[in-house]
Amino acid sequence: MSFFQLYVDRFDFFKTLFLEHMYLTFVAVLIITLTGLSAGILMTKNKALASFLLGFTSFMYTIPSIALFGLLVAVTGIGNTSAILALSLYGILPIIRNTYVGISEVDHDVIESAVAMGTTPFQLLTFIQLPLAMPVIFSGFRTMVIMTIALGGIASFIGAGGLGVAIWRGITTNFPEMTIAGSLLVAVLAFVTDFILGRAEKLFTQKIYGKEA
Repeated sequence: MSFFQLYVDRFDFFKTLFLEHMYLTFVAVLIITLTGLSAGILMTKNKALASFLLGFTSFMYTIPSIALFGLLVAVTGIGNTSAILALSLYGILPIIRNTYVGISEVDHDVIESAVAMGTTPFQLLTFIQLPLAMPVIFSGFRTMVIMTIALGGIASFIGAGGLGVAIWRGITTNFPEMTIAGSLLVAVLAFVTDFILGRAEKLFTQKIYGKEA
């Protein structure tokens, strides 16, 4: 049986896993975005905090993903909660770093001019720094989303849902077609998402800088 035939014969099965994968990814991306943006903004105000958070998030990348999943199981148990926490911890570095770098690299002459005109700190951040840093921030966001989609493929190893269920089932039952079918759907989801975000990133760049990326 080919893996294409599997999609036809087990359509409901793969549809459920696909939706579960999107749910896990969406929740993790939402947590990462809110946390990462907030932390990145705070880091621009406190160099000690910036050094600590960049070091901590970089350290998290040295831990094998499957090991991190296993450590979280001991704390939060098996299931979606541990998977979302692991995905969030792994995906937070790109958006924290890019938010921090993007805001920090905004032209100081622009900031000084805005302050001289009576711009408040909140207005400065909201209407000047964040818009000018948005292309850099969005680049980190794009990297984080694709990474989260791909890493979600091993969430089933700790009892979570998603397309990793098909991958893991194929491995444990010596059913390579099932493994390929699950892996291909993860790849397609990542590719389509990357394409959409890539187009959005170009639009952001054109709007901010008035030229194509």
